[in-house]
Amino acid sequence: MIMEGGELPWLLVNEIGGIRGILHSHVPFLKKHFHLITMKEFLENRKDVGKKVQAIYLWWHKPVIDKELLQSLPNLKVIANSGVGMDHLDLKLVASFGVKMANAPRAVSSSTADTGMALLLASARRLVEVHNISISQSMEYCEADILGVKVTGATLGIVGMGSIGYKIALRAKAFEMNILYHNRTRRKVQEEQAVGATYCKTIDSLLQQADFVMLVVSLTPQTHKLIGKRELELMKPTATLINISRGAVVDQEALVAALQSGVIGAAALDVTSPEPLPRDHPLLKLKNVIITPHLGIKTDKATYMITEEAVENILAALNGLPLPSEVLPS
Repeated sequence: MIMEGGELPWLLVNEIGGIRGILHSHVPFLKKHFHLITMKEFLENRKDVGKKVQAIYLWWHKPVIDKELLQSLPNLKVIANSGVGMDHLDLKLVASFGVKMANAPRAVSSSTADTGMALLLASARRLVEVHNISISQSMEYCEADILGVKVTGATLGIVGMGSIGYKIALRAKAFEMNILYHNRTRRKVQEEQAVGATYCKTIDSLLQQADFVMLVVSLTPQTHKLIGKRELELMKPTATLINISRGAVVDQEALVAALQSGVIGAAALDVTSPEPLPRDHPLLKLKNVIITPHLGIKTDKATYMITEEAVENILAALNGLPLPSEVLPS
């Protein structure tokens, strides 16, 4: 898209490279469609630059969108998010400025499902523990101390059967797992049969039966601390909790207590609250916990697909067309 005068539309990003910046490898593609402006450049000349910015691309929740920033961007049309979860945005505030919002659901589902299964397998077979044994000086261990949990034939309970949850079910089917799921709305019978999944009307029923419980829900007021002391006590003492949704979906204090006292067997977490955890947090000291730094979709192909999806949504908004992945305030 070319603006009047032959100029590309201006796109605001947090930074290029660095910890919270868009990837250098994505810059040539973005520059085909936009004039890129970083937050640093914007803050140095807020008045003049602010009038030109028409879109923002959020990369891992940055830049922070607040009322002050929105007021500084009078011609802003759209904010595109690099992922599915929108809990870091005040959707009603953004919409009140007449700004559209989009996420990137198509790009993330397969890679996030891979992460969920990787955590399940790593926890079940105690890969982190045995890796540390393998690189230790003594290589001394007792066989009974490294026995894992058999995945084949085990029961997986999926909480949240959207596109990611369904792809997890597809992968679990290949491991010959028994699959249960709980969702706000039941899947079509044909979809259930395709992956061999059984619907649980209540989350309690799923928790009581599953050997592995995987959380794949969006963070909303309804799912905040969805898994607390009561829910953990419903799980089997040998069960593993896997969280690839958001850290706040789990009551972390209750989880620590459950892991320390043997209420459940293990946890594998790609998300925590906050991220990262303070270095003295008790979850970091437990042997029966695996924590990864929100790997989610972090593969080279998936991240590039996210940027492609963001560009598609931004260009649609700037051209007055329907956004393929528009997110509306609830």
